[in-house]
Amino acid sequence: MSFPLVALGNPLLDLQVDVEPSYLEKYSLKANDAILIEEKHLPIFKESLENPTVKSIAGGAAQNAARGAQYILPENSVVYFGSVGKDDYSKLLLEANQQAGVKSLYQFQDSYETGKCAALITGHNRSLVTDLAAANHFTPDHLQNPENWEFVQNAKFFYIGGFHLTVSPDAIYLLGQHAADENKDFSLNLSAPFIPEFFKDVLDKSITFANYVIGNETEAAAYAKSHGLETQDLKEIAKYIAKEPKVNSQKDRTVIITHGLEPTVAVTYSSESDSFVINEYPVHALESSKIQDTNGAGDAFAGGLLAGLVAGDSLESSIDKGQWLAKLSIQEVGPSFPYPKQSYA
Repeated sequence: MSFPLVALGNPLLDLQVDVEPSYLEKYSLKANDAILIEEKHLPIFKESLENPTVKSIAGGAAQNAARGAQYILPENSVVYFGSVGKDDYSKLLLEANQQAGVKSLYQFQDSYETGKCAALITGHNRSLVTDLAAANHFTPDHLQNPENWEFVQNAKFFYIGGFHLTVSPDAIYLLGQHAADENKDFSLNLSAPFIPEFFKDVLDKSITFANYVIGNETEAAAYAKSHGLETQDLKEIAKYIAKEPKVNSQKDRTVIITHGLEPTVAVTYSSESDSFVINEYPVHALESSKIQDTNGAGDAFAGGLLAGLVAGDSLESSIDKGQWLAKLSIQEVGPSFPYPKQSYA
């Protein structure tokens, strides 16, 4: 089947710069976080462009994951939906996806420019400040365009970047309901602590369609806080998410939480037997001196994981592919992968 994986997210041009911790303090930013831009952050983009360390990189969390999945999967495996402007920035994104082999089905906006993300690097940490711009104007009718909907109908696996919950919940629900009706796989990434904190209702409804939920330890902690869970234990939080209401009862739900260099937690809940399967998977070791930066590491993990799941691999093998691809990515600059391609082994 051609293009078995459909991804939906916010396409962005990353402006990656090296900064001092004092720069983050100036704008009340955290060293390892992701936020949407506020008025006080507006100067950051101009300052980033003027920074001598600036690197322009094709970004957007779900788009990064899509390229990561295609890095491992056979040719013509991944389609990506998102909204961009008609400008040079979107041309750069198209070129990056084309090079990676991802089919871009962008919704082009006349009145908005392509979104940007300032990736502020301090050591091995990254603080992301995003101006969604055109990405904020994606609409479900773009999916329902007959030519585009054909790709949805032919796909067997869907991936939603959590950042898109702030943009078009109806588009997410549309794909989720299709996946449930056709007994297809639907996956969702928590993406950032502010998603469960400020978009709880949209997140909760989106999770009802998901049989795979992906996140990291800070996102899991934010989820726990927003849902009144009095625990920081990742396994307990994953169990809670795994047991949340579900539209498609034919598939179990698996929750996967990464934790930096600590083992990745995976919890699967079976409603049929009302039981959990809980496992931990060690990460791939890497000398600190080989790390370029960690921007996009979580997206790379998601891409590798998706590649394994789409290919029908076991959960253990799929998580290992995610960890392998994340290890490759953090040795590159930004959310990218080495070329010529390396093969998972």
